Amino acid sequence: MAWTHSLTRLPGIATAMGYRREWLRTDITAGLVLTALLIPAGMGYAEAAGLPAYAGLYATIVPLLAYAVVGPSRILVLGPDSSLAPLIAAAVAPLAVTDDPEEALALAGVLAVLVGAILLVGGFLRLGFVTELLSKPIRLGYLNAIALIVVIGQLPKLLGFSVDASGVLGEVGETVRAVIDGKVDVVAAAIGVAAIAVIVAFKRWLPVVPGVLVAVAAAIALCAAAGLTDDIGMVGALPDGLPLPSVGGVGWSDVTAMIGPAAGIALIAFADTGVLSRTFASRHGHDVNGSTEMKAIGVANIAGGLFGGFPVSASGSRTPVAEQSGAHTQLAGAVGALAVLVFVLVAPGLTAYLPDAALAAVVIVAATALVDIGGMRRLWRMSRVEFGLAVAAFLGVVFAGVLQGILVAIGLSFAAVVARAWQPHRTELVATETGYHDVNRHPDGRRVPGLVLLRFDAPLFFANGEIFDDYVRGQVARAPDPVRWVVIAAEPITGLDTTAVDELVDLDRYLEGKGIRLAFAELKGPIKDRLIRFGVGDRFDPSHFYPTVDSAVAAFRAENPGGTDEPEGT
Repeated sequence: MAWTHSLTRLPGIATAMGYRREWLRTDITAGLVLTALLIPAGMGYAEAAGLPAYAGLYATIVPLLAYAVVGPSRILVLGPDSSLAPLIAAAVAPLAVTDDPEEALALAGVLAVLVGAILLVGGFLRLGFVTELLSKPIRLGYLNAIALIVVIGQLPKLLGFSVDASGVLGEVGETVRAVIDGKVDVVAAAIGVAAIAVIVAFKRWLPVVPGVLVAVAAAIALCAAAGLTDDIGMVGALPDGLPLPSVGGVGWSDVTAMIGPAAGIALIAFADTGVLSRTFASRHGHDVNGSTEMKAIGVANIAGGLFGGFPVSASGSRTPVAEQSGAHTQLAGAVGALAVLVFVLVAPGLTAYLPDAALAAVVIVAATALVDIGGMRRLWRMSRVEFGLAVAAFLGVVFAGVLQGILVAIGLSFAAVVARAWQPHRTELVATETGYHDVNRHPDGRRVPGLVLLRFDAPLFFANGEIFDDYVRGQVARAPDPVRWVVIAAEPITGLDTTAVDELVDLDRYLEGKGIRLAFAELKGPIKDRLIRFGVGDRFDPSHFYPTVDSAVAAFRAENPGGTDEPEGT
């Protein structure tokens, strides 16, 4: 039936139909390990957004379950995120007329629905191509920056104090001052450092056992047994039960006021998710369609908003936890969501014994998995320009923000492409034993008397048309003997705009005035068609074009018998 066929096209259903039994244990384990991070992280980011803590649970459970069905990335973990929290607070706070947290939650739910709708429409309009702009250098710079931001943000919790600062530099400065002033809580810091040691040790020497789960369970047991709940910072107990969501009291004026912020949040959510999705998919040999990803995030946000959540995106700290714990499919996220739901209903008071320092340790270790120093070194060796783009993305994300940093890096990427096309490689071709090749690589090659054979390795457009014109004229002027033909080996010329056409016409007139014929070899059909559409077909008639360089040179020899040098064997 048609509806059955439609269901099988959903990524989660398709994955389930091809599910392998050996994945089940690691997927369930990864989901349970995720639970230790999903609960406190969701609560913390909810509070950072100015919302009641339990909203973070709705924003964790519902989007994860929705994404498990419609999400194309197999191990991506969605949920509340630090980069969205301040934007959510800025959008909701001005509209909340009372101090009732339920009012703020209702506004945040509508905001999530708006964000989801924008992403969903963008996905159907196939705007997911923007992920194609996120090249490897941008992804490397972004992930290293996110790792740094997360680690710096968690250090105060790890050491048992808090800071009130914005921006990376501000947080670093406040943290250093707090350490110098002796604000470090020795007990909390010891628990945090010990948790890091446990996680790292299990990861290195006993990877089959989830070190995160061991560290969190040990920290809870220690704090409960030693009675440390009043001595160091704790995550705190969850509210009893599962309150029903409500979006009542939100008027159309509130909705229209949130459309602008929703668009900004949607951009950041997709930019963040697009980088993570593509990066983790490539690590595991999977393909992720950007538009499908955009629609999936939209559905997840709409579902979360309708059930009491707030806008979410991919998590740069929880996704690595899923990966490190052996997650293979979306089932890991679904297991994590269901475990959170069970935990909320069965043991809401347990998090009262979970120290903030242990949670910080989990986040820090997970974030360090994003660091790829080796990749940066390889970029340095392979391309200094691309290394520079990675550094630009890193600095932009760290100091300007996620979206701004990515946009800066994309802009610089385009600038690099234009620069390469503006000043491309160009060369004279000479006759060798195997054909006609670059004179710089074959200095012993022979020029064909009376013929200047050139290659220009870029599309012709407004920025390089004059450069092409000047190059041809310069080569003609430097030719050792009188020039009768100029042949352009035009296979690399894949584009042509009106400015470049004008330059070609001027060049042809200039050469014609000197008794020199301009011809093209291997020019692509669409470029010839464009010359005709631009109205210069009369000047560049079929006699100007040859299918190969060899045929162009042969035509020149037939017309100019004096040019007898030719490659051996041709």
